[in-house]
Order: sequence, then C-alpha cells, then structure tokens
Amino acid sequence: MAESVPSVLESDATGEIADIYADIRKVLGTSVVNLIWRNLATMPGALEWTWSTVRPLYLGDGPLHAEAVRKTIALPDWPGFSTDTLAAAGVDETERALIRDVLDSYQHTNALALVVLSALLAHYEPRPADTVTAADTAPKPSGAKIPELPPMDALDPEVAALVGELNSFGEDTEPQLIASMYRHLAYWPAYLALVRTMLAPLQREGRLNALTLSTRALGYAHGAVLAPQLKPAAPPDTLKGALASCRLFVEHPIARMTGLCALIRRATPE
Repeated sequence: MAESVPSVLESDATGEIADIYADIRKVLGTSVVNLIWRNLATMPGALEWTWSTVRPLYLGDGPLHAEAVRKTIALPDWPGFSTDTLAAAGVDETERALIRDVLDSYQHTNALALVVLSALLAHYEPRPADTVTAADTAPKPSGAKIPELPPMDALDPEVAALVGELNSFGEDTEPQLIASMYRHLAYWPAYLALVRTMLAPLQREGRLNALTLSTRALGYAHGAVLAPQLKPAAPPDTLKGALASCRLFVEHPIARMTGLCALIRRATPE
C-alpha cells in the first residue's frame, strides 16, 4: 500500500501555498496541515480555490455542525483502557497527555473537514440527505502542538505493519490512504498495539464498517445544510480533480477516522 497520495509537504511549501498552509493552521487552531490540503496543493489552483470556498464555513457555522456530528455519532458500546493497563504497557502519564493531544487534534479537524468538505460536495453533487441540526455551541481547539508526522519508511517494520492493519479497519474498500492519526500514534507502539486489540473484535463483527457508513451519512447530512452558504468563485481547470480528491478523503479516511478517533479517544483515560 502506498504511503499516501501525492502531496506538498509543509516543509516544502513556498509562496502562496505556504501562505495558505499558515492560514489553515491559524483558522483551524492546529499545528499541522492535514493531508487533504497537502494533496490539493499538487493540483494547479485547487488548494487556493477550495480553501477560499470553504474557509467562511470554518469561520461560520461549520464548527457547530462538526460538534453536532461529534455528539450524535453512533459509537459502539465497548470498554476502554484503564490507567493501570497503559502504565503496564509503558505508557506513563506524560505520554498519555501527548496521546490525548494527538487524538484531540484529529477529533477536532476531522469532524470539521467532514462537514465542510461534504458541503462542497453537496453543492456540486446534491442528493437526498437526512434532516439534521447544528449544535448550540462548539468547543475551541486546544491549540496544543503535536509531534511531527513520522514518514512510514522511518517506522520499524512491525510498527509500519501495525499501522497498515489498523488503517484497514472500518474501510469498505481497499484502503488507498494511510490515516495520519495512526502514524502520529506510532510514537507509542505499545499504545497502538492496545488499540488494535480493542478494535479487532469490532472489525471482525462488521461494527467498524457500520460506524464508517453512519458517520459518512451524518457528515453529508450536515454538509447539505451548510451547502447553501457556499459562494464559490470561478473554479479552476482542476475542479474535477479537486472534487474527486475531496470525495475520496471525505467518504473514506475522513469519515472513517472521525468515527474511529472518537472511539479511541473515549477509550483513553484522562
């Protein structure tokens, strides 16, 4: 499985792309630029157009709809980890705090990307959706700085294999993208191993695939509510590719990881 789709790394970004990356980090209140944006940066005009189109939603009602997704997502009822279990696996209190920061960052940005990019798709590819409402309030991002994303080829072979296996959980097609969250959590292989032990029975029973499907539908329903607020400028020649990228990310890694991140975060003690 390929490490990822083509992307412009944050460290390689220059000019307008670097400026947009900086704005994304500022608006989202995060220290990293997620892969969807780095992939769009490889298509002439796609990053600039997509970000300028959806940015008002991030600053407007997007966070309220993202919070509604977080509150209504149908997570399987499943036991989590005790602090003793994590301590026995060598994950101390300081490392637990770092792990929570990683999970919180993804839980914040994934739900936002799910509803905002679903709105873009609903604008160009409308279809029936369930009736949903936004949350009354939305939490602010923590602003915590998380570690750099390790490249797959920097991981020990067994850890890379574990990341690859986890990446297949909850996916209803052949995975084309490696979820960045698992790579971030690869700093703590014992924790990842516990996550795999927790998720494997749910995967075997088909409950993680059901979680992805329900999250995907929930995201589209909220996106359909947001779609009328979009006022796109004239699209670039790469519109078809940009929408295809958004569709791939929204329907697969973003929908999948919005649910799975919430489940893993709930299982991880304060």
